[in-house]
Amino acid sequence: MKLKKATMEDYDQIMTILRDGSNQLAEQGIDQWQGDYPNPDVVKNDIKNGWAYLAESADGMTIGTIAIVDGPDHSYDTMKGNWLIDTDKYVVLHRVAIHSSHAGHGYASKLFVAVLDYIKEHRTDIETIRIDTHIDNKIMQHLITKHGFKKVGEVYGYYRPDEVLYVYAQLTHSEEDK
Repeated sequence: MKLKKATMEDYDQIMTILRDGSNQLAEQGIDQWQGDYPNPDVVKNDIKNGWAYLAESADGMTIGTIAIVDGPDHSYDTMKGNWLIDTDKYVVLHRVAIHSSHAGHGYASKLFVAVLDYIKEHRTDIETIRIDTHIDNKIMQHLITKHGFKKVGEVYGYYRPDEVLYVYAQLTHSEEDK
């Protein structure tokens, strides 16, 4: 799995993957990404800020997308819970999606490994990685915890009034690394 920083030329492809992700969630009965999120303005902002990435398989096919967003992330301002460490040196993983035509091949796990390795290697200033997902998105919750994230809290009503998000975090360096 290779990460490629997205440009505006990749905008349509990212939107296609995210719409497909929204459809996958709807088919599973998960009320996440339904409505006006993620929207064109968010994706254009990700690209403009250098946060948007495409995930490419070993044979060079684009199979997914992810945003690695620099903090501060105000969606966590009202979080009920406690961070692993109190720092402003963090990134947040948002808008994680593997296109349905590539589902079932372990690409989501490979994407997480590639992203975590990328951050630890190229973003040595980062102390912790954060991510959240909808309370009903059990597949993503499993994937997140499988890759070493710990549940640290919940956010209520940030995107929509009745929505509950589980929030997770992971330290980028263990005590042995210091």
